[in-house]
Amino acid sequence: MAKLKSVFFCQNCGNESSKWLGRCPACGEWNTFVEEVVNKAPASSSIKKGVSIVSANDERTRPVLIENIEVTQEVRFDTKCAEFNRVLGGGLVPGSMVLIGGEPGIGKSTLVLQVVLNIEGKKTLYVSGEESLNQLKMRAERLGSYANKQCYFVSDNSLERIFTHIKNVQPELLIIDSIQTIETELVESAAGSVSQVRECAAQILRYAKESNTPVLMIGHITKDGTIAGPKILEHIVDTVIQFEGDQHYMYRILRAIKNRFGSTSEIGIFEMQHSGLREVSNPSEMLMSHNNLGLSGTAIGAMIEGIRPLLIEVQALVSTAAYGTPQRSATGFDARRLNMLLAVLEKRVGFKLSQKDVFLNIAGGLKVSDPALDLAVISAILSSNMDIAIDPSVCLAGEIGLTGEIRPINRIEQRISEAEKLGFKKIVIPRFKNMDVSGRQIQVLTAEKVEDAFKILFA
Repeated sequence: MAKLKSVFFCQNCGNESSKWLGRCPACGEWNTFVEEVVNKAPASSSIKKGVSIVSANDERTRPVLIENIEVTQEVRFDTKCAEFNRVLGGGLVPGSMVLIGGEPGIGKSTLVLQVVLNIEGKKTLYVSGEESLNQLKMRAERLGSYANKQCYFVSDNSLERIFTHIKNVQPELLIIDSIQTIETELVESAAGSVSQVRECAAQILRYAKESNTPVLMIGHITKDGTIAGPKILEHIVDTVIQFEGDQHYMYRILRAIKNRFGSTSEIGIFEMQHSGLREVSNPSEMLMSHNNLGLSGTAIGAMIEGIRPLLIEVQALVSTAAYGTPQRSATGFDARRLNMLLAVLEKRVGFKLSQKDVFLNIAGGLKVSDPALDLAVISAILSSNMDIAIDPSVCLAGEIGLTGEIRPINRIEQRISEAEKLGFKKIVIPRFKNMDVSGRQIQVLTAEKVEDAFKILFA
């Protein structure tokens, strides 16, 4: 008979301890240990005697030389969603396990439901532990017409009953929404605990690998933005995808944090509408407004998000400090980097901004971290300070150093091609050696220092 054992688990990283600890020795977080009761199964009698329970003739137990390993070609199936396929690396791989995380209300369930309803010719089982069948029906009707006529839905949170449904349906694709709501009888703790999530995920992974069935699994995240549950959950799955964005804006970004079958540099961009998520195939046109002609304080920067070039609008407002202490505010941009750029403008270029309020905004609600956007940021700030508009046909790309130089950036060819495709006449970039720009319809202007770029923009 199985023995009951009381164990303490860290809710942040899943570290196990025999007693309560104030601070987790693995992740360093405080007050994260909770007590859970688990079953301690007795060891098998055959193992105690030293007898192997696996046959020696089993193919899986034989070591094989690397040249004798047979490689089979991965056969992916199309999800009918180009942006989702891009992040996965070309489609779903049979037997793979994909974990999708994101903030509450960001659209995780809507994304997965929209994808599975558009897959043709694949028998699908959608297991929901959070919503009833009526709620799923209402969401499906809001999404409109669908092509998958073999999509079965069940509202259940018992792992044992879920495997019974799997045996009856024999699906070619399994959806778990969400893993934190599923519980098994083998573990006596509540659903969503570290031990429950770990055991349920391990059994679902075993089913996926043995049956060669792909599994899409939705997971909750903590207040820090990481996947809730033990860290081992991210290790055992094949792909971890983060669905992020601001709920007050319409754009959502799908990015891969881990991908065993593709690159983690790809991103997918969606627009949230009342009828579901719409794929944004050319986000540069949507992230730039075309009604700011003649207005100061705006500049277009060429950035790289993942491996996709994007042209994005940077907005700045500089005004005299009304309350003595100047304010520095940035939305979608690192505030510390903004302070650094303002210090470079004052020290190296000579513009006095210490007694002025500076507000910076990245249009579209996106959060950017590409240092190549520095040149567009300081140009927008200077444009607002002098109240002189920048030519809307000019695009900017360059990283600013502490000495005031414009440093080289990566993938400059992609940025130039994106600006040329969208009809820009000029692009200001750092000076490169041995770069061929002949044959392009866009004029490529180079600058070594910040002063050189300002002469081009405001001459």
